[in-house]
Amino acid sequence: MALNIKTLKTRSLTAVIFVIVMLAGLIINYWSFFILFSIIHFGCWLEYQKLLGLIDEDYYNISIFHKYAMMICGYGLMLWNVDARLQPLGLPLSEIGRWIVIVIAVVLPVKEIVLSKKNNIKVLGFSVLGLAYISLACGLMISLRNKGLEFKGGTQFFDAGYTIPIVLIASIWINDTMAYIVGSLIGKTPLTKISPKKTWEGTIGGAILAITVVSIFCYFFISNNFILTAIIISTTAAIIGTMGDLLESKLKRMADVKDSGSFMPGHGGFLDRFDSLLLATPFAWLFLYFI
Repeated sequence: MALNIKTLKTRSLTAVIFVIVMLAGLIINYWSFFILFSIIHFGCWLEYQKLLGLIDEDYYNISIFHKYAMMICGYGLMLWNVDARLQPLGLPLSEIGRWIVIVIAVVLPVKEIVLSKKNNIKVLGFSVLGLAYISLACGLMISLRNKGLEFKGGTQFFDAGYTIPIVLIASIWINDTMAYIVGSLIGKTPLTKISPKKTWEGTIGGAILAITVVSIFCYFFISNNFILTAIIISTTAAIIGTMGDLLESKLKRMADVKDSGSFMPGHGGFLDRFDSLLLATPFAWLFLYFI
């Protein structure tokens, strides 16, 4: 696969702007992080529903209520994961999120299965998969962000919670970029028919470089005690992130579209940009909370 200089320039310029916006949301404070992933959540949901509508005619005809109820239910999952000690204006966001999920989890199935004249179990199942694919990942990213909050009492707290999310996201970015460059330069062996442009050489090279760069950076600039965590997070990002990319490529093939959206020139839509993160985040969360 020849290296397309013009495409690389477009992708690079867009990526620089994207990185600046992302870093601002990630590191300014807890709420900028939450707003950033709120935007990502709804952007991914809109594209997911569009893709499913192209794949399945029944899903294309879902009601407005179903469409937005699932997005709000997913947002409830995000709110549920906000640290319970954080209550802006006295509002317990985690409790609000929990009740949003409970109410919609009761009302939507009743409307779609009991009261509807059609058998909408399949359609409802597709939407539940969206909750697992998009909303769970965004919610768990908020949960990972909570790990750095150390409260001093009241609304005062020390915040270093951006460390783990940035390591995870940086690992995915480096893996994607290096896989593209290595694959463009020396890639010869196709990885899978799902994504013909991906090669084994690019995939392996991207993973090795991502793990190496992230681990060395964490060793020198964060803590040598963090090195094992950095290796596991970057390995998870490289392997599971690539699987997330392939999953989204499969959805696009089924929908017969090139990109899930067009908000980033050269990179496509929200799902194109965050497909790896959506699948890698739950695995990183499992490691950090249970291993």
